Amino acid sequence: MARRDAGPPRTGPGEREVLLGFLDYLRASVIAKVEGVAEPAVRTPGVPSGTNLLGLVKHLTHVERHWVLGERTTKWAATFRAKPGESAEDIIDAYRETAARVNARVAEADVAELRWTLTHLIEETARHAGHLDILRELLDGSTGR
Repeated sequence: MARRDAGPPRTGPGEREVLLGFLDYLRASVIAKVEGVAEPAVRTPGVPSGTNLLGLVKHLTHVERHWVLGERTTKWAATFRAKPGESAEDIIDAYRETAARVNARVAEADVAELRWTLTHLIEETARHAGHLDILRELLDGSTGR
Protein backbone atom coordinates (compact mmCIF):
# COMPACT_ATOMS: atom_id res chain seq x y z
CA MET A 1 0.00 0.00 0.00
CA ALA A 2 1.52 3.29 -1.04
CA ARG A 3 0.79 6.46 0.83
CA ARG A 4 2.03 9.99 0.63
CA ASP A 5 5.04 10.87 2.72
CA ALA A 6 4.52 13.28 5.56
CA GLY A 7 6.62 16.40 5.55
CA PRO A 8 8.95 17.41 8.36
CA PRO A 9 7.33 18.08 11.73
CA ARG A 10 6.16 21.45 12.93
CA THR A 11 7.91 22.32 16.15
CA GLY A 12 8.20 25.15 18.62
CA PRO A 13 10.90 27.77 18.20
CA GLY A 14 13.29 26.56 20.88
CA GLU A 15 16.15 24.13 20.49
CA ARG A 16 14.54 21.56 22.80
CA GLU A 17 11.28 21.68 20.84
CA VAL A 18 13.04 21.29 17.52
CA LEU A 19 15.21 18.38 18.64
CA LEU A 20 12.38 16.51 20.38
CA GLY A 21 9.98 17.35 17.56
CA PHE A 22 12.20 15.66 14.99
CA LEU A 23 12.96 12.73 17.29
CA ASP A 24 9.26 12.16 18.01
CA TYR A 25 8.48 12.41 14.30
CA LEU A 26 11.05 9.73 13.53
CA ARG A 27 9.87 7.53 16.40
CA ALA A 28 6.33 7.65 14.99
CA SER A 29 7.71 6.64 11.59
CA VAL A 30 9.52 3.70 13.17
CA ILE A 31 6.38 2.48 14.93
CA ALA A 32 4.26 2.92 11.79
CA LYS A 33 6.59 0.59 9.88
CA VAL A 34 6.09 -2.21 12.40
CA GLU A 35 2.46 -1.90 13.43
CA GLY A 36 0.12 -4.24 11.66
CA VAL A 37 2.79 -6.65 10.46
CA ALA A 38 1.82 -10.17 11.50
CA GLU A 39 4.02 -12.90 12.90
CA PRO A 40 6.35 -14.28 11.71
CA ALA A 41 6.94 -11.55 9.10
CA VAL A 42 7.59 -8.88 11.75
CA ARG A 43 10.70 -10.80 12.85
CA THR A 44 11.69 -12.35 9.53
CA PRO A 45 15.09 -11.15 8.29
CA GLY A 46 14.84 -9.14 5.12
CA VAL A 47 18.53 -9.19 4.32
CA PRO A 48 21.40 -11.66 4.81
CA SER A 49 22.62 -9.85 7.95
CA GLY A 50 19.43 -10.92 9.73
CA THR A 51 18.02 -7.41 10.11
CA ASN A 52 14.28 -7.43 10.77
CA LEU A 53 11.55 -5.03 11.83
CA LEU A 54 11.28 -6.00 15.50
CA GLY A 55 15.01 -6.18 15.94
CA LEU A 56 15.45 -2.60 14.75
CA VAL A 57 12.81 -1.29 17.15
CA LYS A 58 14.36 -3.22 20.02
CA HIS A 59 17.77 -1.82 19.11
CA LEU A 60 16.48 1.76 19.05
CA THR A 61 14.96 1.22 22.49
CA HIS A 62 18.36 0.18 23.83
CA VAL A 63 20.05 3.13 22.10
CA GLU A 64 17.80 5.65 23.87
CA ARG A 65 18.13 3.87 27.21
CA HIS A 66 21.91 3.79 26.86
CA TRP A 67 22.50 7.37 25.76
CA VAL A 68 19.91 9.24 27.82
CA LEU A 69 18.79 7.01 30.70
CA GLY A 70 22.22 5.65 31.56
CA GLU A 71 21.32 1.98 31.13
CA ARG A 72 24.61 0.71 29.76
CA THR A 73 24.56 -1.74 26.88
CA THR A 74 27.65 -3.80 26.22
CA LYS A 75 26.35 -6.42 23.77
CA TRP A 76 25.00 -4.24 20.98
CA ALA A 77 24.58 -7.12 18.53
CA ALA A 78 22.10 -8.74 20.90
CA THR A 79 19.90 -5.62 20.86
CA PHE A 80 19.01 -6.33 17.22
CA ARG A 81 17.26 -9.61 18.05
CA ALA A 82 13.80 -10.03 19.51
CA LYS A 83 13.57 -13.01 21.84
CA PRO A 84 11.03 -15.71 20.94
CA GLY A 85 8.76 -14.73 23.85
CA GLU A 86 8.75 -11.02 23.00
CA SER A 87 5.73 -9.97 20.97
CA ALA A 88 5.61 -7.04 18.60
CA GLU A 89 3.29 -5.34 21.07
CA ASP A 90 5.81 -5.84 23.91
CA ILE A 91 8.64 -4.34 21.87
CA ILE A 92 6.60 -1.39 20.59
CA ASP A 93 5.29 -0.69 24.10
CA ALA A 94 8.85 -0.74 25.48
CA TYR A 95 9.93 1.69 22.75
CA ARG A 96 7.05 4.06 23.54
CA GLU A 97 7.69 3.84 27.28
CA THR A 98 11.38 4.53 26.77
CA ALA A 99 10.60 7.50 24.50
CA ALA A 100 8.34 8.96 27.19
CA ARG A 101 11.06 8.53 29.84
CA VAL A 102 13.65 10.09 27.54
CA ASN A 103 11.39 13.04 26.75
CA ALA A 104 10.76 13.58 30.47
CA ARG A 105 14.51 13.55 31.15
CA VAL A 106 15.14 16.01 28.33
CA ALA A 107 12.39 18.31 29.65
CA GLU A 108 14.28 18.56 32.97
CA ALA A 109 17.79 18.87 31.53
CA ASP A 110 19.91 21.67 30.19
CA VAL A 111 19.37 21.07 26.48
CA ALA A 112 22.85 22.36 25.67
CA GLU A 113 24.30 19.45 27.64
CA LEU A 114 22.18 16.98 25.62
CA ARG A 115 22.58 18.59 22.20
CA TRP A 116 25.09 16.04 20.87
CA THR A 117 23.16 13.10 22.36
CA LEU A 118 19.83 14.22 20.91
CA THR A 119 21.40 14.87 17.53
CA HIS A 120 22.90 11.38 17.66
CA LEU A 121 19.49 9.87 18.53
CA ILE A 122 17.93 11.70 15.59
CA GLU A 123 20.67 10.43 13.27
CA GLU A 124 20.44 6.86 14.56
CA THR A 125 16.64 6.78 14.48
CA ALA A 126 16.53 8.28 10.97
CA ARG A 127 19.07 5.76 9.68
CA HIS A 128 17.12 2.83 11.06
CA ALA A 129 13.80 4.31 9.95
CA GLY A 130 15.23 4.12 6.44
CA HIS A 131 16.14 0.48 7.00
CA LEU A 132 12.59 -0.14 8.25
CA ASP A 133 11.19 1.53 5.11
CA ILE A 134 13.11 -0.87 2.91
CA LEU A 135 12.32 -3.96 4.98
CA ARG A 136 8.61 -3.13 5.07
CA GLU A 137 8.50 -2.55 1.32
CA LEU A 138 10.22 -5.91 0.76
CA LEU A 139 7.64 -7.59 3.03
CA ASP A 140 4.39 -6.27 1.64
CA GLY A 141 5.05 -3.38 -0.72
CA SER A 142 4.06 -0.74 1.85
CA THR A 143 5.85 2.57 1.32
CA GLY A 144 5.79 6.03 2.84
CA ARG A 145 6.23 7.35 6.36
